[in-house]
Amino acid sequence: MNLKAKAHIPGLFVYEPGRPMEEVARAHGLEPGELVKLASNENALGPSPRAIVAIQQASGKMHRYPDGGVFYLRTAVAEQLGVDPDHLVFGAGSNELIELLGHVFLEPGTNIVMSEQAFIIYKLVASTFEAETKMVPMQAFTHDLPRMLAAIDRETRIVFIANPNNPTGTVVSPSGIRAFMEEVPAHVLVVFDEAYIELMDPGEVPPTLDYVKQQGNVIVLRTFSKAYGLAGLRIGYGVAPPSLVQLLDKFRQPFNVNAMAQSAALAALADMDHIERTRALVAEGLAFFAEGFAGLGLETVPSVANFLLVKTGEGRKVFEALQAVGVIVRPMDGYGLPEYIRVSVGTTEENEACLAAVRNVVA
Repeated sequence: MNLKAKAHIPGLFVYEPGRPMEEVARAHGLEPGELVKLASNENALGPSPRAIVAIQQASGKMHRYPDGGVFYLRTAVAEQLGVDPDHLVFGAGSNELIELLGHVFLEPGTNIVMSEQAFIIYKLVASTFEAETKMVPMQAFTHDLPRMLAAIDRETRIVFIANPNNPTGTVVSPSGIRAFMEEVPAHVLVVFDEAYIELMDPGEVPPTLDYVKQQGNVIVLRTFSKAYGLAGLRIGYGVAPPSLVQLLDKFRQPFNVNAMAQSAALAALADMDHIERTRALVAEGLAFFAEGFAGLGLETVPSVANFLLVKTGEGRKVFEALQAVGVIVRPMDGYGLPEYIRVSVGTTEENEACLAAVRNVVA
């Protein structure tokens, strides 16, 4: 190829998405309806019924550009969180906001700090902007905030704290966060990535939004992909000081959040009954899997999210064997956990089918 890409681009790694379910079924001689997909931490209940109605109502207006300022959703989220609307920035999933942070803060000679077993997109974005990634080992599958603090230097621009963390499902305590925030230098942006926060008991959610209001170096990322069941529409948001929102807006593309996603998210935000049903389904599924895997002699990491990390030994082989019988999970070798698979909570029937398949594979 004669095209002249930037010199560092060929060396970047590419995120490995799961294959379409139809292709997995075809490859193994199965019907798509036979598959059990527990690989992507999706809401097994699907979207809120209110969101589905909103999608249907919005479908006839897709010839119009979306609201570039996300006015109605911005107002509703601000009211729910108790912040001013100018503290909010919206993106095509919270992933887009992570990329925008790279545009604002990262360049050659700078670095980010993250845990070794945290969301791999942080490292991918840093590499895109030729910034170094400092990987800090976890402590008991949880962010080791004192060691992350020690890894910060003059060139550190961002510290990523995924809380709850993907793929371990663990959470850092409010006291641990408080101690960290008391010491973190003012030149470092602290990113609390809370993609799974709505799945937690509201009484146990760390008060990270307080730091947004109190300090100028914090952004909290949230999404409608997980608890709200809108992963296919790609919509998320950040809560940050207005000065940081203004910086991100300099790189945010016009109309970056599509109209259907805005309508669905606004409806889903108001359906707390759906969130409660989701939390109940997840709690039941986690308990089922923890007991079932323990009965098979398999270790699991206690999780507050909608998935479980399971130590199976040779996780990639177990993933392939399960996929051959129509159960799709996620291998964890890409996260430095080659002995593990990650299993998302599904419906009761899906969970039972997955456990039965794992039982046959490990036997």
